[in-house]
Amino acid sequence: MRTTAKVNDGQPVSYVDYGGDGPPVLLLHSYLMDADMFVPQVRTLSGTFRLIAMDERGHGSTPADGPFTYWDVARDALGLLDELGVDRAAVVGTSQGGFIALRMALLAPERVTALALLGTSGSAEDPEVAVGYRQAAAAWRELGPTPELLDLNAAICLGSHDATEWQAKWRQLSGDQIDRVLSTRSSETTCSTACLRSTARRWFCTARPMPRIPSIGPASWRLPCRMPHHR
Repeated sequence: MRTTAKVNDGQPVSYVDYGGDGPPVLLLHSYLMDADMFVPQVRTLSGTFRLIAMDERGHGSTPADGPFTYWDVARDALGLLDELGVDRAAVVGTSQGGFIALRMALLAPERVTALALLGTSGSAEDPEVAVGYRQAAAAWRELGPTPELLDLNAAICLGSHDATEWQAKWRQLSGDQIDRVLSTRSSETTCSTACLRSTARRWFCTARPMPRIPSIGPASWRLPCRMPHHR
């Protein structure tokens, strides 16, 4: 069941805390998705981990009343962990969720025990892709959630998977909501991100610009070193 917490300066954050005695794991969803994206993973992993899934700003039941950045959402996520009494957690981020997870690790590396990043990036959106997003947002403002726009979002977010349930949610989104969400995609991580590699049983960390992280191995990506903070 979803609950809402007030974090930082009163920003509401909707979330589901599935409980459990295992290590805490925060789940961060993709663009236009929400905490329900992780329901299949929760069915499999809830007996092993304490899974916490949040609706990011402008998504699901978490409002966005004005412009914001992914740094703001990263602070929302850290504030949610504060509200739940969780000092340290692993963070799983898919696509947009990965943008936020990277920023959490840069803001508070001592609180992130592991990162699992899927289909994400530390760089700003490709300019040509960003133009396409802006055009889609403009069309949404003018025409509303047309079948063509809903199908486009389904292709971006879900590929060939059934999008019926998600399209029903997207029909409720206004052009202003789409604008606020898409405006955050032009930002990038301006300080080094951590690329972690394993050799046998040894972990080491390299701090360097990391424009794209194409994939991760079966092991978690850990953060054993402190990274510079971004403000």
